[in-house]
Amino acid sequence: MKAPLGVILAGGLARRMGGGDKGLLMLGGQSLLSRVIERLEPQVAGLAINANGDAGRFAEYGLPVVADSVEGFAGPLAGVLAGLDWAAGQGAEHIVTAAADTPFFPADLVPRLQLAAETQGVPIALAATPHPTRGMLRQPTFGLWPVALRDDLRVALTDGVRKIVQWTDSHGAALAPFDVQGFDPFFNVNTPEDMTRAEELLTGEKA
Repeated sequence: MKAPLGVILAGGLARRMGGGDKGLLMLGGQSLLSRVIERLEPQVAGLAINANGDAGRFAEYGLPVVADSVEGFAGPLAGVLAGLDWAAGQGAEHIVTAAADTPFFPADLVPRLQLAAETQGVPIALAATPHPTRGMLRQPTFGLWPVALRDDLRVALTDGVRKIVQWTDSHGAALAPFDVQGFDPFFNVNTPEDMTRAEELLTGEKA
């Protein structure tokens, strides 16, 4: 499988953080988005940001910004579709998505998603982490998506599908398991309390 393109999902409304772009919040002297770019860029053949509104607010990152084609903030599935449409124009076969508010995701995310899809013989792969009582928890904003399914996804969104797993379950999605070593690497910043926790985790990474 060729190296996919990467798409950072930054289109959320950040209601629990008071609105605005969570990815532009600062953590240890860098924005969350900068940290996500640093982790994802070495793993992919090219990178874009999925966000709505004025693309100029991301100008400093020097990356293409692709907006949702589905109106009304239809959630991360709309961001996946925007990424797939962008990737189709680049001649790519797959994208890997990552959330803009998740600064500690694994540095081997992409190869492990690719391996899971190839091994299990399905078109989509999602990251997953173990839970003590609920088994493997899917991390649906961290996935490998084939460009060939973009029109199918467009129809699903038009029909009102909004939950990622509702759509992936209809096609079969491999799970790429990642260990929880002291903390969940897919921990994301949703609240001011989460930012405090992220600062603690960052200190622990540097220790």
